[in-house]
Amino acid sequence: MKKDERKQRWSLKGCVCGCEDTVSLTGAALSRRQFVAGLAGSATVAAAGVNRPIAAIAQGAGTKPHRIDVHHHLSPPSYIAASVAAAFGDGLMRKWTPESSLADMDKAGIAVAMLSVTQPGVNFTSGEAARKLVRECNEYAAKLIADHPGRFGGFAMLPLTDTDASLNEISYALDTLKLDGIGLLTNYHDKWLGDPAFLPVMEELNRRKVIVYTHPNAADCCVNLVRTQPPVLIEYGTDTTRTIADIIFSGNAQKFRDIRWIFSHAGGTMPFLIERFVRHPLIDPKAKPTVPDGTLAELTRFWYDTAQTSNKAAMSALASIIPTSQILFGTDFPYRTGIDHVDGLRNAGVFTEAQITDIERGNALKLLPRFGA
Repeated sequence: MKKDERKQRWSLKGCVCGCEDTVSLTGAALSRRQFVAGLAGSATVAAAGVNRPIAAIAQGAGTKPHRIDVHHHLSPPSYIAASVAAAFGDGLMRKWTPESSLADMDKAGIAVAMLSVTQPGVNFTSGEAARKLVRECNEYAAKLIADHPGRFGGFAMLPLTDTDASLNEISYALDTLKLDGIGLLTNYHDKWLGDPAFLPVMEELNRRKVIVYTHPNAADCCVNLVRTQPPVLIEYGTDTTRTIADIIFSGNAQKFRDIRWIFSHAGGTMPFLIERFVRHPLIDPKAKPTVPDGTLAELTRFWYDTAQTSNKAAMSALASIIPTSQILFGTDFPYRTGIDHVDGLRNAGVFTEAQITDIERGNALKLLPRFGA
């Protein structure tokens, strides 16, 4: 076995391939028994760290706001109007106001929220209507940032299936509006972010070294697969995993190394599928050239947020693979509160206080240094 393959060897006792009992990830060996022991007691939501003890709440609310939330949604008036006209969206999205964001931020000690429009973006429309709505939403975000100095940043929308309009909007959003990065959905009509159709946009994002925040979206192929379950339950996490795999194994991760990717919800199901991710290029000759240094070399340089995953099970899995330096604080407001995540990270028992400080602020400042003042 080659040296680079040994570094990323994932093996479990009893695996059909005759593997060993430990896994070496980012320099740390973790036995199956150790991993399972680390999750002991997290079978219920309460044990996973969702309860909110008074001490943790006081810690979050009583200190000077300092946290940076990279996963925080806004609903511009034009977007709310579009959602009503096209019959999509929900009450939480439509009732959002800047005041509701600021109130939740203040309760949780959040200094800055990075704003983005949630799914379905403009996937419900196309052409001039999509271009107009994207422009209005980006301008609204920029005005909100200007009206509340130091409290908000923004990831601009793109009509990604429209290449020319996307390139124009990148220029306008970053050069004129001075937004902080670009927000993309994980798929656009069953084309994930490694698709060749998006190469011109990826080339421009790479040239500019842009932060690209991604948010899951239900794929057209997979709506109502199980009629008893809404897409948010399973499909969102799954679709994040699909787009991570597509970016890596299309070769885009290697080709566009200056795009700084942020993936929502702790990378979706990726941490739980890590053995397959790592082994894929070892057994598929077509995949191997896309990851010359191994799959983990790509996964560990992306960033992942804590939104809806600030619990022991999810954070233990993520932190066993991804360095703490690549984990960012996210809340998914208005769908969850900031204090849920402040408390959840502490109750999880996965990180030291110093690591939590990095997750809540320090790591984001590496991407967004303008908020360091």
